Amino acid sequence: MVTAAELLSVAAFLEGKYAQAFPSFGSERMGAPVISFCRLDDKEIRLREPISQPDAIIIQDTTLLHSEDVFQGLKPDGFILINSRQSFEALGIAEFVAKFPAHHVCDVGATELAMKHVKRPVPNAALLGGFAAISQQLHMDSVTKAIMEKFPGAMGEANVAAAQEAFDTVKAA
Repeated sequence: MVTAAELLSVAAFLEGKYAQAFPSFGSERMGAPVISFCRLDDKEIRLREPISQPDAIIIQDTTLLHSEDVFQGLKPDGFILINSRQSFEALGIAEFVAKFPAHHVCDVGATELAMKHVKRPVPNAALLGGFAAISQQLHMDSVTKAIMEKFPGAMGEANVAAAQEAFDTVKAA
């Protein structure tokens, strides 16, 4: 499975940036949460350790919101993108996300968009489209190219449609 971090690094590379993506497995058991990191920069990246103070956090699974400290180290002007259509109040994080600039925090039903376009609950491409919109760190055409590079043909086109709808939804919010 291609992670959102991997797709993000490919899209950044296509824009001439340096990128590094890598997962971190907390516990060595099946079903344990997986954290993926991605570094983007205009200059060569020499660091190889996990990111302790992220500029952005993409939460793919809301069940982790109260069992893990998913927001740990997030910078005060950081971006938060959550794969959900529930309100922040319903998710129990309204008070926390209120500390961030309103235009840096967004939810998008990435799994629903994946089901609509890809016919499978694989939200990675939709989350990448949403991240491009909220952060303005990437152009949507780079996201499209990254997806098509990893998923050629009809599967790529379906993932691009999910990413584009997420991008449009987040931009409208």
